[in-house]
Amino acid sequence: MAKKQLIGGNRTFLAMTIPVLILFFCFNTLPLIQGFIYSFTNYRGFGNYDFVGLRNYLDLFKDGRVGRSYLFTFKLAIVSTILVNVLSMVLAIGLNNKIKYKSGLRAIYFIPNVLGGLVVGYIFQFFFTYVLPAIGKELGLASLSSSLLSNVGAAWIAIVIVCAWQSTAMNTIIYISGLQTVPEDVYEAGSIDGITSGWQKFKHLTLPLIFPFITINLVLCMKNFLMVFDQIMSLTKGGPAQSTESISYLIYNNGMAGSEFGFQSANAFVFFVLIVVISVLQIKFLGKKEEQL
Repeated sequence: MAKKQLIGGNRTFLAMTIPVLILFFCFNTLPLIQGFIYSFTNYRGFGNYDFVGLRNYLDLFKDGRVGRSYLFTFKLAIVSTILVNVLSMVLAIGLNNKIKYKSGLRAIYFIPNVLGGLVVGYIFQFFFTYVLPAIGKELGLASLSSSLLSNVGAAWIAIVIVCAWQSTAMNTIIYISGLQTVPEDVYEAGSIDGITSGWQKFKHLTLPLIFPFITINLVLCMKNFLMVFDQIMSLTKGGPAQSTESISYLIYNNGMAGSEFGFQSANAFVFFVLIVVISVLQIKFLGKKEEQL
């Protein structure tokens, strides 16, 4: 009887797993392999193509536009990651306290994460293009009288604001989950040892216990912001003067519409490897910090 149950359980497991694996291979692994093959060709997205070896990869390091997109993307990702995690931690601590309408406030703060990136981007585009300049003119502020999105030096700040506004919600929920795992006994024991102020409790008691949640948020934030696309597409389309062109948008724009499919496939593969390496390094570094705490 036990053997029959085991065989039946294995069949059920395989019946559930195999279709998922097939779909994953067809829509994830196979396109990745095809893209890697195309990265060694001069394929334009249509027609015939020839293999060019490593030429596309070598040209990546000579292309100034690609270099600028990498610099912009890393700047955006680092600033946004720091900003989002600081805001999320502050909000999580506030929403985890004993305040009125706590559940309702949590739901309100989570609304930005429900909205699509393109929808949020178009709403903020209207705000930055029309509403904010009108307010700036009324207040006599020259710096706000024109759209941030048309300013080469300030357009990236507008994108950071939009990214932070939408991403803070999910990180806040994760931090709240972490704060709720900290038992009250820890704070009672800390007060006996002389840890009484709010900052001391956070630094010596709360922070070490929720550090695994900090690791999760930092890794996910960096990965998501490195892959930023929707906000660029809806706000600036890489402008002005290609100053806000992220790597993902460059790959899409020049690969799909610019007949550089092979070249941008090489760019995409390098970008994929880079994200994996950064994520692994983050996990190792933050893992060591967890052990030290």
